[in-house]
Amino acid sequence: MAATETHYTLPLPVFDKPVKLLIVVAPYYRDIADNLIAGARAAAAKAGAVADLVEVPGALEVPTAIGMASRMADYDGFVALGCVIRGETTHYDTVCNDSSRGITMLGLSGVCIGNGILTVENRDQAVVRADPKGQDKGGGAAAAALHLIALQRGWSRQMKGIGFRPQGGDDVRLAGGGEGPVRA
Repeated sequence: MAATETHYTLPLPVFDKPVKLLIVVAPYYRDIADNLIAGARAAAAKAGAVADLVEVPGALEVPTAIGMASRMADYDGFVALGCVIRGETTHYDTVCNDSSRGITMLGLSGVCIGNGILTVENRDQAVVRADPKGQDKGGGAAAAALHLIALQRGWSRQMKGIGFRPQGGDDVRLAGGGEGPVRA
C-alpha cells in the first residue's frame, strides 16, 4: 500500500561551511547495507558533505558507536544504517526497539542523526527500501542528518545571555575589582 503513496521530501539544505558526516553501518546483510551506504553517500555528496564510514557488528552497536564518536571525534552529524529482518524469535523486537531507542536518546541530547536502520518483515521489503533508485532509505537518513545539522547551525548563532556573556555581544565581562580591564 505504501508504494502507491506520494511523499513530500524536503530539498537538501545548503551550507556555508563544510559538513562532515559519519556513516555507521551494521553490514549483517551486506548487499542491503551496501545499497544503504550508496544512497547515503550520494545524498551527502549532493549537499557537498564529506562522509566517512565505520562498520559495527550489528544494529545494537550502531547507537553506541555514534555516541562514542559524538564525544570523541569531530563530526557534524551521523547516519545510522543497517537492516533487521524479522525471524522466528522475539530477538527482532529487542534489536528494533533498543537500536531505535538508543538513536532517539542521542538525538534528544543534541546529536544530529538520521536513522536508516531498516526494520522489515522480509528480505524483499529490505531490498526495495535500500535501493538507491527505489525508496532510498539510506539517502533519506543522510538527508535527515543534514537537515538537523542545518537546524543546529542556525540556532547556534542565536546568542543568549549566559553567565558573564552579554546577550548578542562578543565581549565577555570579567569578574573582579575596579583595576584592570573589565571586558575580554
